[in-house]
Amino acid sequence: MKAAVLDSYALIAYLDREKGYETVAGLFDECVTKDREVFLCVVNWGEVIYHALRVGGDQTARLAQEAIRALPIEIVEVGEDLTLLAARFKASNRMSYADCFAAALAAKKKCELVTGDREFKQVEKDVRIRWIQ
Repeated sequence: MKAAVLDSYALIAYLDREKGYETVAGLFDECVTKDREVFLCVVNWGEVIYHALRVGGDQTARLAQEAIRALPIEIVEVGEDLTLLAARFKASNRMSYADCFAAALAAKKKCELVTGDREFKQVEKDVRIRWIQ
């Protein structure tokens, strides 16, 4: 089964119909038409929700939660193993701690990371990146 991890950048692009959202929409289509799984770390889910809160307040955040719940995404909780891997990414790269969780999840699942955030260029040697723009 093919799998992919979304970071918050990719999911926000999809929800807000920003540049690159078509790539993410295509992944969701593949969940229905092909054998594909899409994962999102709960830390990155939190980033999407705080973005919605900043942009439009509680109502926008509730709508974002409902929209995410309706998508074929498996939200992955954070445990010790994933946290240690994220810490290793953080120790050796200049990227946000939340982004390190997305990279760690993709590394752990041995799958591609879908993003448009150029911060992830640093980890291309460790994680396969699928750029949405």
